[in-house]
Amino acid sequence: MRRKVVPVTTFRISEAAAVLGVSADTVRRLVDAGRLAAHRDENGHRLIAGTDLAAFARAQTEADERTGISSARNRLRGIVTEVIRDAVMAQVEIAAGPFRVVSLMSRQAADELGLEPGVMAVAVVKSTNVVVEIPDHVRVASQ
Repeated sequence: MRRKVVPVTTFRISEAAAVLGVSADTVRRLVDAGRLAAHRDENGHRLIAGTDLAAFARAQTEADERTGISSARNRLRGIVTEVIRDAVMAQVEIAAGPFRVVSLMSRQAADELGLEPGVMAVAVVKSTNVVVEIPDHVRVASQ
């Protein structure tokens, strides 16, 4: 019986940083501290297996979720970059790592939350429809 080869995606330090929404230096420190596993390729560059990065990211998000009481699992911590208000509604933009999240809410809610550019906020996303795509540049290595 032939054993199926499962491809493993690997990430460079900068790519892992983009996924985690932190700097490359932070990822290097996580690797050096033994909190995130990495190996070196034939050129000496550090690579992180997708499974290891996923486990680390999951542990981080689970720690964040324990602080809240919402059933929504998608929590993106970031900084408010823009708030556009009219008489009834507000459009709030948050930069959460490499992601731009835009929310429409009542002006009253935005005012009560004190949402202004520069304020830290968490975008909590709960959706019944999520589209998943794989970028063209993803590297896959055989395990």
